[in-house]
Amino acid sequence: MAAAISALNAKIRSQPTLSYFCSTHFWGPISNFGIPIAAILDTQKDPELISGRMTAALTVYAVTFMRYSMAVTPKNYLLFACHFLNFGAQSTQGVRFLKYWNYGGREEALKMKAQQAAQTTKTEGQTVLQQGEEKGKSIIQQSEAKLKEVKDKVI
Repeated sequence: MAAAISALNAKIRSQPTLSYFCSTHFWGPISNFGIPIAAILDTQKDPELISGRMTAALTVYAVTFMRYSMAVTPKNYLLFACHFLNFGAQSTQGVRFLKYWNYGGREEALKMKAQQAAQTTKTEGQTVLQQGEEKGKSIIQQSEAKLKEVKDKVI
């Protein structure tokens, strides 16, 4: 069994392309792509959820490993691409964080939410008023019909 595994490993390592796909130079960056993908997906979420410290740490991490990917032999361009993408995503999150917390974004968002809530309340109030008016008219019509019916019985 060990001889069969050893022979299979030798066969894989003898072919450069297959050897690359079976190495950590390929699978390390591929598994690492989850970080920038998550950061890209997070750009659609509320900026209030962004952690400034974590974003800064992940930006430094991305820059460090971009440098590392070019320092190893052979150069790992896939790892570089992964961390370059991560750097871009984390930088975007950092700008969103600063804009939201330091440059008036939070106040603007709260103002928009208040306006939306006021508009919703106004619309709901108008709907209730219309329904109330319709119900009131219906009650008046029913009362007039009953009154007429009683009047007809009396006469």
